[in-house]
Amino acid sequence: MGRAFVYVILGGGVAAGYAALEFTKKGVSHGELCIISEESVAPYERPALSKGFLLPEAPARLPAFHTCVGANEERLTPKWYKEHGIELILGTRVKSADVRRKTLLTVAGETISYKFLIIATGARALRLEEFGVSGSDAENVCYLRDLADATRLADVMQTSTGGNAVVIGGGYIGMEVAASLVINKINVSMVFPEPHCMGRLFTPKIASYYEEFYQSKGVNFVKGTVLSSFIFDSEGKVTGVNLKDGSNLPADLVVVGIGIRPNTSLFEGQLTLEKGGIKVNSRLQTSNSSVYAVGDVASFPVKIFGESRRLEHVDAARKSARHAVAAIMEPDTTSEFDYLPFFYSRVFSFSWQFYGDNLGEPIYFGDFSGPSFGAYWVHKGHLVGSFLEGGSKEEYEAIAKVTRLKPAIGDLGELERQGLGFVVALSQKLPVAPIVNVGGSLSTVVLGKQAYPWHATAGVVVAASIAAFAYWYGRRRRRW
Repeated sequence: MGRAFVYVILGGGVAAGYAALEFTKKGVSHGELCIISEESVAPYERPALSKGFLLPEAPARLPAFHTCVGANEERLTPKWYKEHGIELILGTRVKSADVRRKTLLTVAGETISYKFLIIATGARALRLEEFGVSGSDAENVCYLRDLADATRLADVMQTSTGGNAVVIGGGYIGMEVAASLVINKINVSMVFPEPHCMGRLFTPKIASYYEEFYQSKGVNFVKGTVLSSFIFDSEGKVTGVNLKDGSNLPADLVVVGIGIRPNTSLFEGQLTLEKGGIKVNSRLQTSNSSVYAVGDVASFPVKIFGESRRLEHVDAARKSARHAVAAIMEPDTTSEFDYLPFFYSRVFSFSWQFYGDNLGEPIYFGDFSGPSFGAYWVHKGHLVGSFLEGGSKEEYEAIAKVTRLKPAIGDLGELERQGLGFVVALSQKLPVAPIVNVGGSLSTVVLGKQAYPWHATAGVVVAASIAAFAYWYGRRRRRW
């Protein structure tokens, strides 16, 4: 018993939906493509699960957030897949893969063969048991990774209004779920070992801005410690948590967000792994030329930094999925995947975006007592990262554009003085065409002590012209 397809997407998350849409744009024929997913629903936008799905009034529900509405594109309902001849194999787990034979074997015993495979298996939530704490199976202990998790969490939240919730973890899931709990009028305590929230991205100064607001909403931060055990009642329901520092907190609900682990087990020993994920090249191709990997599970070259990274964010999932499809369908005309790391979040009235890398010295700008502020990161004399809270569409586009450029910074004080105006002014002077990487350096601008606007403008124009000529000349030499 088996089926054969030209293209198979393994995994039914965000990346799968965006890959499917891209396949249709590239002219995939009816019956050539299938998506295999353990979930029972068509691919959807996972960010909705920690935000709109948990609202107390008019919560988001499918089909409202099927992919690809997150990028303001078509909403791919089950009907859409049927109309485009794409097979959805839902509620199905693959128990083994053979990349040499190009086959997948499901737990039901069906063999599915392919010509090209896109691995979009994503990652699973780390569980407390992996850290020596038992009790995750209690009815009021919740994780949040998929629709089933979100449905369960929403149900428990409805019975906890006015009660106490403990959120374990201070990262993305912790911060976004905490906001949703507050909106649902549940008292929140957040427990994490780091000295401040969002420890992998935020500086202490940026974190304190958000922590102070959360505290104004009644959130209690318990930092520098971890969960050691649960307190149960006679029916096995959690009524509190014991912390490693010896304290305890009451709990009607516990939400655990302590990280994820990429789902690579099917391919261990068959494909090259790197940084916890599946290693791919700049075309998102694995060590097997017929297999591609995208999203959370892929470790790919980030050209702007000259190294491979595995990025856990929906934007990387969307864009890597599209690029992998282009590389498969149009290999001769598809360029290398040139991704600028991008993270964002929207909670309460906040909306922030981050581009690049938080490496080096942070230079702050704006009013940290007001609605808009930000920071640049300068490493080895170059601006490598930018963060902005409360920006406009044009301002976010400006920080993205300039961060990709990696301008040289000669005077940190001048950068601080110019603040957001630095990237806004510079972005307006940049050519529309992409900046060309000449000789391994994207740096075309030097911000020095005498960095007047006309100096910056002239520098950009001259450097861009040189880059364009070098690119043209190089292409002619290659043709010769």
